[in-house]
Amino acid sequence: MKIVTIVGARPQFIKAAPVSRILRQMHTEVLVHTGQHYDDNMSAVFFAELGLPQPDVNLGVGSAPHGAQTGAMLAGIEQVLLAEKPDWTLVYGDTNSTLAGALAAAKLHIPVAHVEAGLRSFNRAMPEEVNRVLTDHIADLLFCPSQTAVDNLVHEGITRGVYLVGDVMADALAYAAERAATHSDILQRLGLTEKGFLLATVHRAENTDDPVRLRAILDAFAALDEPIVFPVHPRTRARIEALNLKSKIQNPKSIAPVGYLDMVRLEQAARMILTDSGGIQKEAYWLGVPCVTLRDETEWVETVQAGWNVLAGAETERIVMAACHFAPPTAHPPLYGDGQSADKIALRLTSSA
Repeated sequence: MKIVTIVGARPQFIKAAPVSRILRQMHTEVLVHTGQHYDDNMSAVFFAELGLPQPDVNLGVGSAPHGAQTGAMLAGIEQVLLAEKPDWTLVYGDTNSTLAGALAAAKLHIPVAHVEAGLRSFNRAMPEEVNRVLTDHIADLLFCPSQTAVDNLVHEGITRGVYLVGDVMADALAYAAERAATHSDILQRLGLTEKGFLLATVHRAENTDDPVRLRAILDAFAALDEPIVFPVHPRTRARIEALNLKSKIQNPKSIAPVGYLDMVRLEQAARMILTDSGGIQKEAYWLGVPCVTLRDETEWVETVQAGWNVLAGAETERIVMAACHFAPPTAHPPLYGDGQSADKIALRLTSSA
């Protein structure tokens, strides 16, 4: 069986790594990188650290407005699919690469499998929400990370081809956490101590493209009286510079994006994580680190219900209060599967051939 896998952004490299390792033992996989994330710190380092094979095709699309970027990906992926004639197209998550891969395959009547199906923020202003909803309604196999995701699909009338497999990022994190212990020296390089700092990330368009929200988040960081490590996403840095907000990231230790092993090590060692990233919310939970989410809603509602994640939006006072006073309960129930999601996905793809 031949499978064309579409990836393009940092979270997709992480998710694809454990699945690709298993698929390639049984089938032919053609890995297509759209080039949505092209900076070495956001792309190449992840392939190396996670043992993900180098892409068979790199479309090199790069950054662009949503329409232009998705259109360029759609055209490039279509040519790959026409040449390869795969049995399945496999897409991950909720980026423009996800939607372009699903659309290109559907137009060519190639079955689509969607990993991380069924997530909903119920905020259609988020580009990611539009991408995930459309992809789920296109997909033939929908691999869900949680029962909530399955229920969301049922409410939309999607019941065929839906499988609860757990979250493949748990597989990837287990692999990376073990390697990070011996392969990352980022704490020493940055002069950090265990539980002696906060870790912050900001990259969602709803925060970076709204000057009021971005300024409020940075004001909160500046108001906190403890070290903050802030790996700055390229798009976020560009917006900070365009809005003349560089002076507001002097208090947080602003650094370039880091590889996955270094990021996992920072997450493990942080006292608390402040983020608008969906993936990092889950990683914080699995690593037992309290999380403050810089959004008004989250797809990962179970982490909030368990008491380990709190929504602070983009209000300076709420963020500061949460960072200073939020404490999780002692209970830490298992969420999102048993770390064997990649095996379940590969098995289901094989049996559906």
